[in-house]
Amino acid sequence: MPFREVNAKMVEAAIAPGQKMFSQRGAMLAYRGDVTFTPNIAGGQGGLMSMIGRRVAGEATPLMTVEGRGTVMFGHGGHHIQVIQLSGDTLYVEADRLLAFDGTLEQGTMFLGAQGGVMGMVRGQVTGQGLFTTTLKGHGAVAVMAHGGVIELPITPGRPVHVDPQAYVAHHGDVRNKLSTALGWRDMVGRGSGEAFQLELSGSGAVYVQASEEKL
Repeated sequence: MPFREVNAKMVEAAIAPGQKMFSQRGAMLAYRGDVTFTPNIAGGQGGLMSMIGRRVAGEATPLMTVEGRGTVMFGHGGHHIQVIQLSGDTLYVEADRLLAFDGTLEQGTMFLGAQGGVMGMVRGQVTGQGLFTTTLKGHGAVAVMAHGGVIELPITPGRPVHVDPQAYVAHHGDVRNKLSTALGWRDMVGRGSGEAFQLELSGSGAVYVQASEEKL
């Protein structure tokens, strides 16, 4: 794993010749060694970033290519950071939650309607994430940001996990999601309209949940 957790809000990454890493622009806090930072906002593997760089509003998320030899410390906005190790599976996460990730990972996007049909699109509207989400696939590490810390909840066959859509951060594995109506005590005490829905994840993998309902 190229990331070392310095504390809850900072990670350090080892950069080696012939390897590259991507990070949000402005996320570099300090570095040692001969390291270069090249801004890019659009394109695909091996060059400019493609739709992975889109923001919720359809704008490009400013990203940097990090190369060279040395170590770099990353953090952004005082957000808590969770390092996720992928072993050939796919991580689903919003682009603006990505702090940094291995350049070896295959990048792409997924239409939310593809998981859960129409309800997948409803989920995008409820969470404010829009109709697409970012995917990272392969072997490597990803550092994601969240409010108030993150807990990893395993998802196993026959035991789905229900998550408040506003607290959802990311998930990976062979997982299906659907949005269901959740009428209960939280709605009765006047919480936000998003509380009327639950995100149900089933299959085999894990979901990451933040200890807050705040958006980044």
